[in-house]
Amino acid sequence: MNRLSSIRIKAIVIKESRQVLRDPSSILIAFVLPAILLVLFAFGINMDARNVSIGIAMESSAPVAHRLVETFKATPYFRVDVATDRRDLFDKVTSGNLRGMVIIPQDFANLLSRGEQSPILVITDGSETNTANFVRNYAAGVLNVWKSLESLGNSAINKVPVELELRYWYNADLKSSNTLVPGSIAIIMAIVGTLLTSLVVAREWERGTMEALLSTPISPIELLIGKMVPYLILGFFSFVGAVLLAIFLFDVPFRGGTFALFVVGGAFLLSALGQGFLISTVTKNQFMSSMIALITAFLPAFLLSGFIFEIASMPFIIRQITRIIPARYLVTNLKTLFLVGDIWPVIIPNVIFLVVIAAIFFGLTIRKSPAVLELD
Repeated sequence: MNRLSSIRIKAIVIKESRQVLRDPSSILIAFVLPAILLVLFAFGINMDARNVSIGIAMESSAPVAHRLVETFKATPYFRVDVATDRRDLFDKVTSGNLRGMVIIPQDFANLLSRGEQSPILVITDGSETNTANFVRNYAAGVLNVWKSLESLGNSAINKVPVELELRYWYNADLKSSNTLVPGSIAIIMAIVGTLLTSLVVAREWERGTMEALLSTPISPIELLIGKMVPYLILGFFSFVGAVLLAIFLFDVPFRGGTFALFVVGGAFLLSALGQGFLISTVTKNQFMSSMIALITAFLPAFLLSGFIFEIASMPFIIRQITRIIPARYLVTNLKTLFLVGDIWPVIIPNVIFLVVIAAIFFGLTIRKSPAVLELD
């Protein structure tokens, strides 16, 4: 009774595999749900600001002012609404139709012709802080481009002793999808992995088959291994499918290796499946299990994994809480594999944390399993 029996484990694996094939919900969770969520995340969450609506109050009719307006119109980042009076744009900014406005004053050309600085006022909608920062930064960039085109070499405002040259490693185009899509896979797999096993034990209780299992000589560990194997394989297929979608559908570069990908995915799936098993064992109710799994998998993973919000900027206590969130380690590993490559000093510590979390989940599941409780 104390020894693990491969025959009993194999029997449970076959039983559970047949259950998976008969139950379309597992297939939907493993393949359809990740595809839908990945499309929603990839297209719904986008940090790239393009076609931001701004207004330009062109109070100066000089040719140099017209050329400045044309420079704003030429950039793909702005959709420009031109007016001759700033008061015509105030209401549009207040109502949210415009995210900001640029005011070119009447004496703009005269000041430039005398070699003096001519201030240009940029007003942004501070209720959307990220967009306001985009408007400010992009407007400054457009002004620099315009100054270069105008060749104002004799103007004091253009005499800069140092030329700044920027290079962006790992994501040279600064495409937000290159970082958001790998993070989205981590969030999706947290949901999928937990949901896959959150119904397993609860289903046995609701269908009245748990008593039959308890009457057999199978041990809690054998039962857990037998039930886990089919869902681990299913989870791997789901994980690989999400990665392939990211590469071929969303054109996210993948610079890592297959072995590292499977190590990272396997460690995370063990923790996610263990969380689902624990929930299912404790609740013994499929509806309650699914609700708890969805809440405990999605919200912590979305808010505390570094997917959207930078962990380093969080308060100290919250940063410590993130250490017990498995998705945090998968987000870091996937971003590393997609954008950088097989950086094992980054990957290995995260994999170790995931394995430890998985061991804790499975240990609690075995402790709470019906067979152990009956022995107690």
